[in-house]
Amino acid sequence: MGSQEVLGQAARLASSGLILQVLFRLITFVLNAFILRFLSKEIVGVVNVRLTLLYSTTLFLAREAFRRACLSGVTQRDWSQTVNLLWLTVPLGVFWSLFLGWVWLQLLEVPDPHVVPHYATGVVLFGLSAVVELLGEPFWVLAQAHMFVKLKVIAESLSVILKSILTAFLVLWLPHWGLYIFSLAQLFYTTVLVLCYVIYFTKLLGSPESTKLQTLPVSRITDLLPNITRSGALINWKEAKLTWSFFKQSFLKQILTEGERYVMTFLNVLNFGDQGVYDIVNNLGSLVARLIFQPIEESFYIFFAKVLEREKDATLQKQEDVAVAAAVLESLLKLALLAGLTITVFGFAYSQLALDIYGGAMLSSGSGPVLLRSYCFYVLLLAINGVTECFTFAAMSKEEVDRYNFVMLALSSSFLVLSYLLTRWCGSVGFILANCFNMGIRITQSLCFIHRYYRRSPHRPLAGLHLSPVLLGTFALGGGVTAVSEVFLCCEQGWPARLAHIAVGAFCLGATLGTAFLTETKLIHFLRTQLGVPRRTDKMT
Repeated sequence: MGSQEVLGQAARLASSGLILQVLFRLITFVLNAFILRFLSKEIVGVVNVRLTLLYSTTLFLAREAFRRACLSGVTQRDWSQTVNLLWLTVPLGVFWSLFLGWVWLQLLEVPDPHVVPHYATGVVLFGLSAVVELLGEPFWVLAQAHMFVKLKVIAESLSVILKSILTAFLVLWLPHWGLYIFSLAQLFYTTVLVLCYVIYFTKLLGSPESTKLQTLPVSRITDLLPNITRSGALINWKEAKLTWSFFKQSFLKQILTEGERYVMTFLNVLNFGDQGVYDIVNNLGSLVARLIFQPIEESFYIFFAKVLEREKDATLQKQEDVAVAAAVLESLLKLALLAGLTITVFGFAYSQLALDIYGGAMLSSGSGPVLLRSYCFYVLLLAINGVTECFTFAAMSKEEVDRYNFVMLALSSSFLVLSYLLTRWCGSVGFILANCFNMGIRITQSLCFIHRYYRRSPHRPLAGLHLSPVLLGTFALGGGVTAVSEVFLCCEQGWPARLAHIAVGAFCLGATLGTAFLTETKLIHFLRTQLGVPRRTDKMT
């Protein structure tokens, strides 16, 4: 498969995933806004911070390294060995869920049972839901490796929507159930998610006339179960060693990704109510990152991993592939920078209004608006880091991954210390400031790697981080106009003034996007040719 064909598949995976995720996330967004008005801040804090941290930590430690290793060099492997390796995530998940469940129940502060009832049951069911989700890991990796364009998005989005509907129903009719509601909804979510993958592949592999069977490395559903390989080796030991390298890195990356929740959980710097407000604002602020940046990062990581060879210098690889990778990286960096700047500039003047619409006075008063404004800047760093790291992790050799682990160790330690100090100094905003600092260091590390990687070649993909002065001036003018509009029109002047404030923002945003369309012609060409409407032959896989 040529680099251009791989690029086309990755681009269509990202664009199709983006459209579907926006649609499903909007539905979930409305349902969550409805549910939020019936909950206390304390329950939100325990569910969204304490229990969700247990679930995400179990999954991350059990599967992240396996995913990255098994999606590298997918065209040259014995898939029976890969499947066997992936099934090791289940016993790992059982171990981590039991160990972390004990920590959550015995070592951490237990919420007041009158305010947050059924905490112990919540811990058990959230840990169980993580193990259930790991049962679908071989199916997920197979779908990602062969770029099944819409399966992942539909499965995850359908599961989230059904979970939100069940939660809303239980909150309205059985509010006294407390954490039973969210624990059962979480277990229901993971069960539906796994069933979506199992049912899809069962039907696909049971249809001999399906043209997709010709491209799959398995022919029966039983091939996705643990089995003895023809060579006699249960697993590919090279893949296993790469998994161990990624495991060490994933452990550190998890601390960076969920660092503020670990500090809140283990150091008790915020009460459960403040944790709830912070987490709601954090989820709202990261909505665009999950909708736009994550599908792009996941899809183009696969593209870079397929096109580039880990153990070779750029000058020793096929130059056509190196050139395509550089052009794609440059365009992705430009896209991330523009999207991040747009969110940062316009998010500042519309944070309070967004929070008031979403959660009422509970969010729009107090520290909520300051948190969301700070998070808008953090989204800019998230966007750039997502692109730079997806290239870096795809191009690094095993030795470079190991060296990068030491950098991540230093970042993890500094992040925890900085989060604690800044939170003591300026409250929950300190978490976002600490995240910005560490994200800046990670971006710097990735940029240095990219510079070294292309140093001996004529390609300069980091040019994607340069914007025209005219466009920068338009951003500055739009930010100033909307800031003045917020002072005079939002948010205590009633809905006519709010609508006028929104109209001002829409005009400024339109002017900014128009300027970008005229000045960033190279990026527009990339979007038209690669992220545009899928070709007729690209059916849903």
